[in-house]
Amino acid sequence: MLRNRERKAFDILYDSYSAALLGVICQMITPKESAEDILQETFVKIWKYIDRFDASKGSLYTWMLNIARNTALDALKSKGHKKQLQNQTIDNIVYNEKGSSDLSQPAASARLDLKDLSGILDQENTLLISKAYFEGYTQAEIAEATGMPLGTVKTRMRSALKKLRTFFNDK
Repeated sequence: MLRNRERKAFDILYDSYSAALLGVICQMITPKESAEDILQETFVKIWKYIDRFDASKGSLYTWMLNIARNTALDALKSKGHKKQLQNQTIDNIVYNEKGSSDLSQPAASARLDLKDLSGILDQENTLLISKAYFEGYTQAEIAEATGMPLGTVKTRMRSALKKLRTFFNDK
């Protein structure tokens, strides 16, 4: 139905996945209004590029999650977002750093999921995954920020991703 661009299918998709995707985006983008804009942009891309989805490479949710994550990363790197952050009031900055109480339930649960990785990964690997997937760091930037050699970062991230894949495939 999605490939046929049926409106009903898109409505079902949005109702089923928007909260979960917003939760992930909210971890990367503040304020929440900006995250909601990114969510809208994400669903426009999903609609536009649904023909590129290949079920043999992964699930629909994973594909949409990658679109949401990449859209959020693009926004983080944009000049407009950096200016918006500079123009926030001190109350907004402090409030968001402490954790906004208006986060959607999926945002809160996504945060808990990341915290729960500590049972799967050690603290250092959890940090690497967090920096790469939620803060948009490249492996080279992670190496520079942590003082680790680039090869070590690459090896540890590959190992961490294998552990996560195994863990989530077993569930």
